Amino acid sequence: MKSFLVANPKGGSGKSTLATNLAGYLARQGHGVMLGDIDRQQSAREWLSLRHPELPRIGTWEIGPDHIARPPKGTSHVVLDTPAGLHGKALEKMLKLSTRVIVPVQPALFDMLATRHFLERLREAKAIRKGRADVAVIGMRVDPRTRAAAELERFLASFELPVLAFLRDTQNYVQATAQGLTLFDLPPARVERDREQWRPILEWVDAEPMD
Repeated sequence: MKSFLVANPKGGSGKSTLATNLAGYLARQGHGVMLGDIDRQQSAREWLSLRHPELPRIGTWEIGPDHIARPPKGTSHVVLDTPAGLHGKALEKMLKLSTRVIVPVQPALFDMLATRHFLERLREAKAIRKGRADVAVIGMRVDPRTRAAAELERFLASFELPVLAFLRDTQNYVQATAQGLTLFDLPPARVERDREQWRPILEWVDAEPMD
């Protein structure tokens, strides 16, 4: 089972946007997908309630009589959306469940500072040090013409981690989310530019995990 942890301790970094669109892509590919919402706000679960039943199915946690949350039967891919402030034992627990870690970051000073500390903690985590999970970074809501974008690129260059993509700030995400949709449920011509930005992300997602 492939498990993707979308995490950054900074609120509003774009975690739910990444998690829902990644789940939508995987479901569109025919995989058995679970979108697990670890955030107390349960934004991903709320989004799933808006999703039309005729769209490719995305499941969520099944809570058994023992009150333990488990992936639904037939799940092959898990996407975990996480809360702000994830750290310590909670982070270690999530890393043990994950084969890939995706860290979204916006081109703003406080976002970059919070992400720096988080990436340093990831380096120290046992699952990362032992190579059980791969880590990659994605720039969110980035306008490449701005000074902030250049500063974000310099910041990310200081880490020995792949930067998969810089995603633009567009209403396509907002409008899709409001209807329980993803970029991959919309007409390709409408979101051609955004899908192209996602191409390196999807290549990394579809690749086999490193040994």
